[in-house]
Amino acid sequence: MPSTNFLANQTALVTGASRGLGKAIAIALAREGASIAAVARSEEALVDTLAAIRASGGTAEPFAVDVADGAATEAVVEKVAAQFGHIDILVNNAGVTRDGLLARMTTEAWDTVIDTNLKGAFNFTKPVGRLMVKQRSGRIINISSVIGLMGNAGQANYAASKAGLIGFTKSVAREFASRGITCNVVCPGFIETDMTKDLGEDLRKKLLERIPLQRLGQPEDVAGVALFLSSPAASYITGQILTVDGGMVM
Repeated sequence: MPSTNFLANQTALVTGASRGLGKAIAIALAREGASIAAVARSEEALVDTLAAIRASGGTAEPFAVDVADGAATEAVVEKVAAQFGHIDILVNNAGVTRDGLLARMTTEAWDTVIDTNLKGAFNFTKPVGRLMVKQRSGRIINISSVIGLMGNAGQANYAASKAGLIGFTKSVAREFASRGITCNVVCPGFIETDMTKDLGEDLRKKLLERIPLQRLGQPEDVAGVALFLSSPAASYITGQILTVDGGMVM
């Protein structure tokens, strides 16, 4: 499908943009004309994302930060705003896993996942939200997971963080709606990324039996939904959960 550049003159800040869903989302937004502030733990990790965007004529700049560090994220938002002039789209995608049964889960494993997946979204939404309120416009998209909807043995920390994002999204949507800002949450199912590539054949087969469309998703499946939520067509959608899972939790 040819680009219509409906995001021209807009800036999108995408966290966790070095690989997987974040990379696909950044590329999709850039393809429609958005300038991308790509965030990851290191600038080196963003090389492939930046190259893909720039090769297609897009604009992208790297920003290195640990999303769990509130002071550091504030500083990054200031840098992005100074460099691009405005932030129109925020995609809180950065996430980690530290799986283990609850009885054996360490406090460190719990804190790492909550701090990155949930606190990280808070750390970026608060300063970016202030800018959007002044602009009286903006799109905030939080990437959760179907695990946040249904839970999963061995992932109490991950499920809690992703379920928290859903409640966070609905609250932010209510707070910011009067200023023309939408906030929605995307819940991917099992997607072909670095997190799922090591699944054994037996587990993959069991997963496919639970997915009506009988395939794992692709990062582009999620990127397409993020692109829609950033588009003029989604201007009357806020506080919603969009599940991209092949029908697994219908």
